[in-house]
Amino acid sequence: MSDTPQVEPVPQDTRTLTTDKVATTPPPVKRPKEAKPASLWGDAWHDLRRRPMFIISLVLIAVLLVMSFWPSLFTSIDPFSARTCELATARQGPSVGHLFGRDNQGCDVYARTIYGARNSIVIGVTTTLITAIVGGLLGLIAGTRGGMVDTVTSRITEIFFAIPSILGALLITATFRDKDLGIWIVVIALSILAWPMTFRIMRAAVITARSQDFVTAARALGAGQGRIMFRHLLPNALAPVIVIATINLGGFIAAEAALSFLGVGVQSPDISWGLMIADARNRFLEAPLPLVFPAVFLSITVLAFIMLGDAVRDALDPKLR
Repeated sequence: MSDTPQVEPVPQDTRTLTTDKVATTPPPVKRPKEAKPASLWGDAWHDLRRRPMFIISLVLIAVLLVMSFWPSLFTSIDPFSARTCELATARQGPSVGHLFGRDNQGCDVYARTIYGARNSIVIGVTTTLITAIVGGLLGLIAGTRGGMVDTVTSRITEIFFAIPSILGALLITATFRDKDLGIWIVVIALSILAWPMTFRIMRAAVITARSQDFVTAARALGAGQGRIMFRHLLPNALAPVIVIATINLGGFIAAEAALSFLGVGVQSPDISWGLMIADARNRFLEAPLPLVFPAVFLSITVLAFIMLGDAVRDALDPKLR
């Protein structure tokens, strides 16, 4: 027999064994939420919110829109009232109650600058909407139908492209200057000459989209021409039209100022920044502020819309991300 001592096993506590053998219930597994399908507009909005240029331009445009529709929030002076203009104080510099001084007629420059935003922005926004709707609809039809419809509309568009924009608008507004149409003659003149640009962009986008597989599948499933046009082609061709519309809006505001400066745009007693610049140009060296302040507001407005258009373009173009 071996002399090695036998080690007796140590008895274990049965309560400990019972406790260890009890199976614990696993915690419930949380299923991840289903992610929303990615889309061009969703990705663009996510990208725009991170762009400082978009935020700055949006804030500026919001302030300008409030200024246009509720100018009394920014000034208590009514520039349309003759009692607020004092000829004895003409071309007076900034003072208490008259931050931008007075113009050649003794009217408050600040109040006229605030009220002048309405006509300038209304003309720009209205012209943009008209050109986007007319040019976009014609471009959608021409790009979808093709053939003779596309050929005829394209040739008509080229005729309008041959007309210089400012010269053509100058001719139209000067011809109908005595018809008492107000600011709408400026809107009509700019719209007549500006829609071909939107037409070309929409037509090119539709021609590109109609060769895609989803259009072929829609035709194979029996979708009609109208359904394909408005349900499939229009949403996929709308992005470049929105981009060019936001950029053109600033250009329309500048064009209105140019026409008013030339004497065929907005007429007195209406107020616009271009008209204020035209009235102050003869005494610029003697009193520069009546010209400088509306010119600064005009430049900021045009720049804000161009910045917005650039930000939207970059967000909607996958190549620039």
